[in-house]
Amino acid sequence: METDGRTETPTERADRNWSELLQELRVMQTGTQILTGFLLTLPFQSRFADLDEYQRLVYLALVVTAVLATALILAPVSVHRSLFQRQLKRSVVTVGDRITRVALGVLALAVTGTALLVFDVVVGRTAGLVVGGCVLAVMVALWVVLPEVLRRRD
Repeated sequence: METDGRTETPTERADRNWSELLQELRVMQTGTQILTGFLLTLPFQSRFADLDEYQRLVYLALVVTAVLATALILAPVSVHRSLFQRQLKRSVVTVGDRITRVALGVLALAVTGTALLVFDVVVGRTAGLVVGGCVLAVMVALWVVLPEVLRRRD
């Protein structure tokens, strides 16, 4: 089977794609776990009691979002472990890819919301909303638009 200059069997391609996906997940996992850990420590800081209702709601939404991102990023590994040696590598890679795409979207929301909350607390609500919007725009540009432009060029 030759589609991109490689001559590999479907099994070899699935193995290679799984290895590439795992490398991507390793990068995502570290950042997501650091972000989740950071968020989970905030209630134990002295200034946390000073947050207004909006900031507390944003914070709680961020905790849920970060935990969901962590779960999604770990899910492909769990799927692989559950289906290990059952000759389902192609299905595992396909499901892992789909879960990872969702995880990227959830992670983008967590990072955006974290920037929004930090700026809201430190500078003010308007700054938080502006920075959150800018962070989201940059992530959409880098994570959605850029790959689409590259795909269309090819």
